[in-house]
Amino acid sequence: MTRTPLIAGNWKMNKTTGEAEAFVRALLPRIAGHTCDVGLCAPFTALGPLVEETRGTGVAIYAQNMHEEPSGAFTGEVSAPMLTELDVSGVVLGHSERRELFCETDKALAKKVPVALAAGLEPILCVGETETEREAGDTQRKLRHQVQEGLHGVADERLAEVVIAYEPIWAIGTGLVATPEQAQEAIAFVRALVGDRSPEQAERVRILYGGSVKADNASELLGLPDVDGALVGGGSLEVESLATIVGAA
Repeated sequence: MTRTPLIAGNWKMNKTTGEAEAFVRALLPRIAGHTCDVGLCAPFTALGPLVEETRGTGVAIYAQNMHEEPSGAFTGEVSAPMLTELDVSGVVLGHSERRELFCETDKALAKKVPVALAAGLEPILCVGETETEREAGDTQRKLRHQVQEGLHGVADERLAEVVIAYEPIWAIGTGLVATPEQAQEAIAFVRALVGDRSPEQAERVRILYGGSVKADNASELLGLPDVDGALVGGGSLEVESLATIVGAA
């Protein structure tokens, strides 16, 4: 089955609203006619303006996090209704930085993923192992737990509506990149985990690679049989770099 690649640029805590708007205006001509899906995961402050800048262009705007409750006493959080009111397309959930720095748990993600789907948002569920876990041979155990927990509340027939991003934590922002063999093995394993629930959905689900994806290594990674795109961090902060990665897809 042919799966449309997705290149999602995760800006993290970078770019003011003005900088984000200028970036998009420069990017759009560079990727005109792109045949893959393109998304920008922007800070909350830039989401509304970016939705307006990209309306009708085929570029989707994603939030970087959301709370599972629709409202309440959760200072500093945003809800699915707040995002859908802005016409945001989706949301990144469970990025390793959210897990490590802000104590986000698999239990919380098991609630967030189905809430995002129910709201009409496309979730990008991030999973991945640490260097210590890989060296101990615990990569598959870690991925099994994260994938099964994160998808627990998703009906079998909707599994392919969740994008899964495999990001080896030891490769995020370090300059290290999983070898093609490591990336393919891990992502094929994630696909098999979805296949345990539904073989049909496993063929349709998009699984991205993330972890120091750059213009000069994108083609090799994106050419792997089970890799359906990339979640790009630092490589998405410059127009030329992101445009080259989109071109590779």
